[in-house]
Amino acid sequence: MDTQQIAKSQKLSNVCYDIRGPVLDHAKRLEDEGQRILKLNIGNPAPFGFEAPEEILQDVIRNLPSAQGYCDSKGLFSARKAIMQECQRKNMPGVGIEDIYIGNGVSELIVMALQALLNDSDEVLIPAPDYPLWTAATHLAGGRAVHYRCDEQADWAPDMDNIRAKVTDRTRAIVIINPNNPTGAVYPPDVLNELLNIARQHNLVVLSDEIYDKILYDEAEHIATASLASDDQLVLTMNGLSKSYRCAGFRSGWMTISGNQAKQRARGMIQGIDMLASMRLCANVPAQHAIQTALGGYQSINDLVLPGGRLLAQRNLTHERLNAIPGVSCTKPMGALYAFPRLDPNVHDIKNDQQLVLDLLLQEKILLVQGTAFNWPEPDHVRIVTLPWADQLGDALQRFERFLSSYRQ
Repeated sequence: MDTQQIAKSQKLSNVCYDIRGPVLDHAKRLEDEGQRILKLNIGNPAPFGFEAPEEILQDVIRNLPSAQGYCDSKGLFSARKAIMQECQRKNMPGVGIEDIYIGNGVSELIVMALQALLNDSDEVLIPAPDYPLWTAATHLAGGRAVHYRCDEQADWAPDMDNIRAKVTDRTRAIVIINPNNPTGAVYPPDVLNELLNIARQHNLVVLSDEIYDKILYDEAEHIATASLASDDQLVLTMNGLSKSYRCAGFRSGWMTISGNQAKQRARGMIQGIDMLASMRLCANVPAQHAIQTALGGYQSINDLVLPGGRLLAQRNLTHERLNAIPGVSCTKPMGALYAFPRLDPNVHDIKNDQQLVLDLLLQEKILLVQGTAFNWPEPDHVRIVTLPWADQLGDALQRFERFLSSYRQ
């Protein structure tokens, strides 16, 4: 019998997703041994008591008998109509029913969009730090991720000069993550307008990831990128139910295409998206029945992010406790579910941040994600999920401080 090893595809050689990477494998091993791990590595609301609104669950249950067959490859009409009305509410012009695609989570749609857009060696401008699926999906599509720097000293706003310096004749698109994962930054109109101006000047497709658009703190306001774009700019906007509606397991996300003039020029790419949508037949039909109720119903997320709400209280606790640790600083997150603290290299001389989070896991049974997993170039950050109850979160941060006080590499 031939014993030759079967290697993974070369297409995967540059694909990395360390949010569920090697350190998580160690965590699973510890759990198999009976140890309890506090998982602050992934924004998964349900395990921390954040449940979907009851009316969403009831609508899905009620519609199960009619959700047994395939639907239109772009999604249920009723769900897409609700998304269209949400786009109108957010002043995103020119988004019709046929400009909306429902996917098995935003993740599937990101992969589809980049597969439809990129040829081998095409470049995509992606923020550093980023949500790493954008980088992984770019490489998987044969493209090259080029990371533009976000400035921690400027509340993690994109460095516009750095972006301009990285545009080449191979650049096809720019990714905007707003509110940002992992930093929690929420971009004001002047930042978005400048990003759009750069995209327009270089004829770049704009890919706007807005999955956290309703998770905002301290009166921060989210503005849809497409609402500021000119009609000749192609903007693909990603959103879904996973975070604001606590339906992560439903895998129900959507992508909208705006820019009426631009759509005419992008007919080829849009045909590619249509083809990919048809190839997977359709997205999960039962979960699509949650969309109309979610978008049109009571927005219970406001109870969690306004004063007195759990998410706001946990954001505040995380920010305060991190900044109280010697040698640690954290820009206050204005949105999303994370903190991205910096470990001062003069105090914490970290050479390998993956080793840092592994050692923290082994010693304190807390699972974080290293900053370099988000394509941040220096080993001086970690990402912390702010979802646990305040007492649980406070205990974890106390143990993190204790760990850092004696940790050396």
